[in-house]
Amino acid sequence: MSSAADTMLPRAGGPYSIKRHGTSLTVCETEPVQAPGCIQAHGVLLTVRRADLTILQVSENSADFLGKSPEQLLGQPLRSLLDVRQEARLLEMLATGSIERNALFAFTLAANGSVPPLDVSVHTTNGVVVLECEATGRSVSHLVHPDGDFFALVRAAVSRLQNITGLLNYCDRIAHEVRAITGLDRVMVYRFHADMHGEVVAESKLDELAPWLGLHYPEADIPRQARDLYKRIWIRPVPDAAGALVEMVPLAEPDSGQPLDMTHCTLRGASVMYTEYLANMKVAASLTMPILIDGELWGLIACHNQSPTTFPHQVRGACELLAQVASLQLKSSDSIDQMTYRLKVEEIHQKLVMKAAREGDLLALSDRQPSLRDAMDVEGAALYHMNRWWCAGKTPDETQLDALSDWINQRPEFDSLTRPAYVTDQLSRAYPPAAQFVDVASGLLAVQISRTRQDLIMWFRTETIRKVNWAGNPDDKPLVPGPHGMRLTPRRSFEVFVESVRARSRPWSELEVDCALRLRLLIMDLVISSGEQIADLNVDLTSSNEELDAFAYVASHDLKEPLRGIHRYAHQLMENMEGWGSEHRQRLESLMRLTLRMDSLLDSLLHYSRVGRTSLEFAPTDLNEVVNEALEMVGVRPNEKTCQVVFTRPLPTALCDMIRVREVFSNLISNALKYTQKKVPRIEIGFITVDEINHRPKAPATADGHSIYFVRDDGIGIEERHFEQIFRMFKRLHGSDEFGGGVGAGLTVVKKVVSRHGGDIWLDSVPHGGSTFYFTLPCFTDDGLKKGRITL
Repeated sequence: MSSAADTMLPRAGGPYSIKRHGTSLTVCETEPVQAPGCIQAHGVLLTVRRADLTILQVSENSADFLGKSPEQLLGQPLRSLLDVRQEARLLEMLATGSIERNALFAFTLAANGSVPPLDVSVHTTNGVVVLECEATGRSVSHLVHPDGDFFALVRAAVSRLQNITGLLNYCDRIAHEVRAITGLDRVMVYRFHADMHGEVVAESKLDELAPWLGLHYPEADIPRQARDLYKRIWIRPVPDAAGALVEMVPLAEPDSGQPLDMTHCTLRGASVMYTEYLANMKVAASLTMPILIDGELWGLIACHNQSPTTFPHQVRGACELLAQVASLQLKSSDSIDQMTYRLKVEEIHQKLVMKAAREGDLLALSDRQPSLRDAMDVEGAALYHMNRWWCAGKTPDETQLDALSDWINQRPEFDSLTRPAYVTDQLSRAYPPAAQFVDVASGLLAVQISRTRQDLIMWFRTETIRKVNWAGNPDDKPLVPGPHGMRLTPRRSFEVFVESVRARSRPWSELEVDCALRLRLLIMDLVISSGEQIADLNVDLTSSNEELDAFAYVASHDLKEPLRGIHRYAHQLMENMEGWGSEHRQRLESLMRLTLRMDSLLDSLLHYSRVGRTSLEFAPTDLNEVVNEALEMVGVRPNEKTCQVVFTRPLPTALCDMIRVREVFSNLISNALKYTQKKVPRIEIGFITVDEINHRPKAPATADGHSIYFVRDDGIGIEERHFEQIFRMFKRLHGSDEFGGGVGAGLTVVKKVVSRHGGDIWLDSVPHGGSTFYFTLPCFTDDGLKKGRITL
């Protein structure tokens, strides 16, 4: 695609001219439509130097309109063609600056012999003054509207347009009003789609003409550089598509050496491609006005006539005004519709975020009413959060969602600072596996709410199967022999060509994308706010835990002294019980037994407080040695047949405190030996690599850089309702004398040690089916670096 600047550069051998080069194009986009080097022959064009009003260029037909050839005019002062009042009017317009790239009617040159009066319009561009002279055409406009009051006509038309509701009704009214003013054979309102192909959405025509309403035209029919021009002008008349073209003399502007920019010239010559296109459509004259919304090309008001005609200033002015009114009213109507939709979407999004804030969880976005699906016009929505999918409405299944999210998370669109969203109405075109679920997800709008966890929100639109009626085959771009070799020509057939469009959804609007991005920011603010609250709570909790640890240490230490005194006095009484009855002896034995148990509880509490208070010594640790020491501590010897200890494979090196982790293994192995009814219990010790981790719904997500270890037994098992209780201090599920007794502090200490290593501990167990305790510890590699994230 060439830029506007590129298309104005001179061709090899000189500047571009439609007459010389217009039949040598092979790519439509390369034609410099704003600098054609020629004008239409029904008028004459001059350029003059702004500083001294010397004539610099003139069209080669000047003798037909001004009675002087280009040679007689070039280098002469402009006053040789104007009277005093006309020159004064021109100087006044130049002084106001209102005609910079804005052609305005200036005055009328009087008739000269056989030459009719000429209306002169003026504008400035790139430092030169451009004057366009055309026959007034007043007699023609009088025939169209005998009263000649175009202002009254426009005022009445605008009044009628203000009472219309509905987009299509409004477009239909515009077409009828423009045709009423111009008297042309056909007037259409042509709307551009997102891919810039066009559709006739309204039409007013002669009864005998075939209808074009509903026909689609490919993007190439109005190429990019032509669309760009329509953003800068309000009207484009071609009164005789088959009329002659006349060159500028000289082709390049003398002072700058550049081609003349004719963007704002009414007389600008029409492209050969365009005039042939009109001829193939049996159109002899055209008048085109853009419909602009916020500076973007929404559509065109396209007028056709079967015979050449003229477009006087009054008619053009009326049509230009109607096009501007249509643009403003369509913008207003579109803004109202957009605002209504935006308010609905944002109201629901605010409710969703408020629910999530109250409940402290993003799951409120998908499993409540309203849900993500209810805000926008979609058929389904999916939220990936907490390592699982939460879906509403029609969505792909979880396997398909997993694969799609892996692909989506790699998209470069998420790296954008201004629009970090992925948007498509043809998902299967970019992501071929989506062909399997086009019935639920042909369109996709996705935003990330956490890059580190790869949390996503995705909205889906289903396939919309439709038939498109093209005016001719949109892929027909014939090349034919020309005077300079093969050249591009417009297609010759405009017979209806029906295309079936599949695997495509309704397009996403910029408003919907903007609302999705606003929701993303709201959720990210919520997550950050929640994180700050959690951080504050953690500070308070750490302080409270430190105080509790200190209290437990002091209390357990200070209570042991009086407890020892009670035990000592009870023992002395036992030794001096002569004459006491058996009942008193039993009471003293019970007292001594209780003091011993109390002493054990205080020892456990004291040990637990030390675990929380002492600093951990992190170092690379061979866990195989740690486990062997733990086995020896609990009395398991290799040569004895008292139990079977199985290692699934050698354990890796971990970054941990060796003494505390040995305590973790010894407690878990001790429990495996204790809570069993088998003569030779079996204990399995191992670890799980990243590649081996399966989906475990009960397992928490591990912290970054941790590996998972386990101790599995074939003991009595634990009911699921007790999974949390067993980690509480002094909590036993059996009597104090069953399964070897104990105070119920071992698993509490284990959890404390694992937690201080930044890990998690959990279990899988069924009654009479054994238990498996999982816990995580920091990884250690040869280079001393922690590994990546592991998720269960």
